[in-house]
Amino acid sequence: MNAIHFSSLHALSMTLVNLTAAFILGALIGLERQWRQRTAGLRTNTLVAVGAAIFVSLGARLFEINGGTQTTITVVAYVVSGMGFLGAGAIMKEGASITGLNTAATLWGAGAVGACAGAGLLGEAILAALFVLASNTLLRPVANQINRRPFREEAGEATYVVYAICSRDQQSEVRGNMVEILEDASYPPRQIDDHPFGADEVEIEFTLYATAVQAQELDDAVQKAEGLPGVRQAFWNASDDS
Repeated sequence: MNAIHFSSLHALSMTLVNLTAAFILGALIGLERQWRQRTAGLRTNTLVAVGAAIFVSLGARLFEINGGTQTTITVVAYVVSGMGFLGAGAIMKEGASITGLNTAATLWGAGAVGACAGAGLLGEAILAALFVLASNTLLRPVANQINRRPFREEAGEATYVVYAICSRDQQSEVRGNMVEILEDASYPPRQIDDHPFGADEVEIEFTLYATAVQAQELDDAVQKAEGLPGVRQAFWNASDDS
């Protein structure tokens, strides 16, 4: 049995610095997710970043003490593999709707930030965290603008999206009823996203599988949606997919 190895004060202080950096940067990423009320929020992203940092730091210390073939690079490879399983668990399927893809990608990024911090690459960890945050914040209005641009009929296939603005306390009921209305109209949603709308309301966005629709049929579905309890407004639009 190998003897117990006690870290030197210098090594211990460097590990503390690395884990603190992973904690702070992971918390920053998680804070943005928590603010948007996503599945994996403040604590989850912080734990992922710190956990990745711990494993990478542990690998580096063991290699420093014992040598061998298990380098930090090998440990990072295992961390990347583990992030894939964790991210897959964040993706949820509800009927025809698949959610959590962005959450899974954010967890992947948080793991990368933690791995950089655990390896002592604090500058790279900060840059990685900034780019993850920028992807979730700066690109959001760009994506929304693209989704809402006018559709040109000659462009071919399109992405059709139905919106319902409803009171927050009836959000779940409206989601379920809207799915039934769209499925009855033969336009099942493939993705459902919720966006805060004012203090007491939420905008529910239903992205359809259909790449071509009968406008009257979708108008009828929207009219039914506007009759649902708690729904203040419902409408649809199309965006060019070409």
